[in-house]
Amino acid sequence: MARILLVEDEKAIRNVLRNILLNEGKAHIVSEAENGQEAIDALGSGSFDLVLCDIKMPLKDGMEVLDFSVTNSPDTPVVMISGHGDLETAVSCLRKGAFDYISKPPDLNRLLQTIRQALDKGRLIQENQTLRKKVTSKFTMVGESSALSVIRAMVDKVAPTDARVLISGPNGSGKEIVAHQIHENSARSRMPLIEVNCAAIPSELIESELFGHSKGAFTSAIKDRKGKFEQAHEGTLFLDEIGDMSLSAQAKVLRALQENCITPVGADKSISVNVRVLAATNKDLEKEMAAGRFREDLYHRLSVIVIRVPGLDERKEDIPLLVDHFSHLLTVENGVYKKTFTPEAYAALQAKNWSGNIRQLRNVVERLFILCGASIDADDIALYA
Repeated sequence: MARILLVEDEKAIRNVLRNILLNEGKAHIVSEAENGQEAIDALGSGSFDLVLCDIKMPLKDGMEVLDFSVTNSPDTPVVMISGHGDLETAVSCLRKGAFDYISKPPDLNRLLQTIRQALDKGRLIQENQTLRKKVTSKFTMVGESSALSVIRAMVDKVAPTDARVLISGPNGSGKEIVAHQIHENSARSRMPLIEVNCAAIPSELIESELFGHSKGAFTSAIKDRKGKFEQAHEGTLFLDEIGDMSLSAQAKVLRALQENCITPVGADKSISVNVRVLAATNKDLEKEMAAGRFREDLYHRLSVIVIRVPGLDERKEDIPLLVDHFSHLLTVENGVYKKTFTPEAYAALQAKNWSGNIRQLRNVVERLFILCGASIDADDIALYA
């Protein structure tokens, strides 16, 4: 079902277009406006999936309606129709943000095809926004502790810049959440955040993973493949567990950061890349440098800004908020009723030691959701946490 705003000052044409729209989608809801002012009032008070708008109208014309829609509802596709149009008018409509322009009398097949395409585009935009909201909620910094306040302040200052950031902290403490927050609040947020777990990739494959390879570079290279640096062009590259990267790969990463270019494995030519690099580690890189396992020059390239993420045992006051957050996510993901935690349950969780940090807490909450009733108390915590 789509909500469509039909804007046409001639009643006979409006009736014909309304019948076409209703026959095209039996469940469509078609609202009508006789002039541009009525259309602007309707757009200001409601939301629509499509606007089908004439150009020449009294009070306010279609171009003013288009301007209002693009400004106030930029994701709503607008199809302009006119019996007085020419190429210049069509080009002007498209430049202003119209989805398409159709001359009167409209060809029925073209009109229907345009309407379907416009509605499809609107659905794709809504689905993309929904997915972005899900990702954003997954990577939300939850808590009101002083330690988290310091991190938030750092993110606010660092995110708008292109400075490289090294995020340190124990496993499961939420380093990737900080990386996502930096990216989402940066000018690169509309471009991808590409993640690489350096600890999960064998040392002999890490260079191909980061820089790509050319066809025939090695036995299984049956076609050219873009590496993570190239995939992150104009966006952000997050190198998780950077302390586990081999020295040879570290040298290649250092060169990429110095020269803003990469050379795929087996290729002769370099490729320019514009990438912001964020890195994370659970290791003490100063000790790693002293032991000869991490390059000092790479460390200084990566650590323009250093953000330390505390373990959960250092911010136990955030546990009730984290539990509520995970409860909400599990409720949405699994389609079940939200469960409640008693004050005694929160206190019992705060009394525990959390060597696995936030990741461990999330697993415990999921276990409690599966095994316990609607209300979770201290006895449940003793049994299952």
